[in-house]
Amino acid sequence: MKLIVKLISGIVLGILVGLFAPEWVTRVLLTFKGLFGQLLFFTIPLLILFYITSGIAGLPRDSGRLLGTTLGLAYGSTLVAGVLAFLAATALVPLLTGGALSAAEAEGTAPAAFISVEIPPLFGIMSALAAAFIFGLGIAASRAENLRRLFDEGRDVIRALLVGVIIPLLPFYIAGVFAELAAAGTVFATLRTFGVVLAMSIALHWVWIVVLFVIAGLRAGASPFKLIGGMLPAYFTALGTMSSAATIPVTLQAARSNGVRESVAAFTVPLCATTHLAGSTITIVSCAVAVMVLQDGLAVPSLLSMIPFILTLGVVMLAAPGVPGGAVMAAVGLLGSMLGFGETAIALMIALYMAQDSFGTACNVTGDGAIALMVDSVAPADSAASQGPS
Repeated sequence: MKLIVKLISGIVLGILVGLFAPEWVTRVLLTFKGLFGQLLFFTIPLLILFYITSGIAGLPRDSGRLLGTTLGLAYGSTLVAGVLAFLAATALVPLLTGGALSAAEAEGTAPAAFISVEIPPLFGIMSALAAAFIFGLGIAASRAENLRRLFDEGRDVIRALLVGVIIPLLPFYIAGVFAELAAAGTVFATLRTFGVVLAMSIALHWVWIVVLFVIAGLRAGASPFKLIGGMLPAYFTALGTMSSAATIPVTLQAARSNGVRESVAAFTVPLCATTHLAGSTITIVSCAVAVMVLQDGLAVPSLLSMIPFILTLGVVMLAAPGVPGGAVMAAVGLLGSMLGFGETAIALMIALYMAQDSFGTACNVTGDGAIALMVDSVAPADSAASQGPS
């Protein structure tokens, strides 16, 4: 929650600088924005390579049907939630915002940065994704422990960079973005859209939670609203931690209180914490549509064109880092390569997402309880007792 306060402070600071500060102050902030952006885009392919490789290689072994059922339900929930979010956002965002002004105009009218430095990534986003699958599946098949340890340690290095440098400096980066928008006169249209998307995303989170628990309640023969009530401790804990991983103990307890067998809960909840990202997908897709509406250079694609993005997004966020904003950091590369987002659009995307990250995480972990109930309803008693986490 402190990060959200810092991000809001960064937005306010950026607006004040862009509207009232001397030009040299705005240029200093824009210089930092440019340098930080280069570091961010250099880091994203490394994040995808190390995190996805480590996540695939670390999936439980010899878990058979229980593993397949859990992963299938988690991925299916993520994909359908993304499609729902896209349909709702394309229908509501243009209608409610009334055609916001273009944020892209800021690039041509705001003051220039003092210096500009390019840091090309070591490899592209899709190359990182392909390599992650090759190494992850290869390590899982060959049980190459030394190679697995290498990727785990690489993941830890990237996590340290995120936690120690990128996440703490994000408010200043966002301040630079909004200083640029304020100087160009498009900031208030942007803020109006932010409010609309925030309310819409939270509403969609709750729609999807109800859908999941109606399905789970039908399978378990229980009231879906009673089951949702049992998961509320996990929901509110996730609002504060902004991390599915950090909420696992509370999610486990809530799932058990809803009648999920101990062995099934112990297997599904930790696995879903890194593979079930329906709430994060709803937020990312909704925010992406909002940014497309804000920018004249970006056209909202058709559903058929958007589905490949949603399919890939569900994979790229696999084992997203257990830090605030990890999902959108993993998605940044796809936004550029598949949806054509430029630096300003990606910066707006990060600001929009981070403001709602706690609600998306809360939706993720609450949905984990529904998936645990579904798995519990199909897992045989003998296999559920024997297939714990490995």
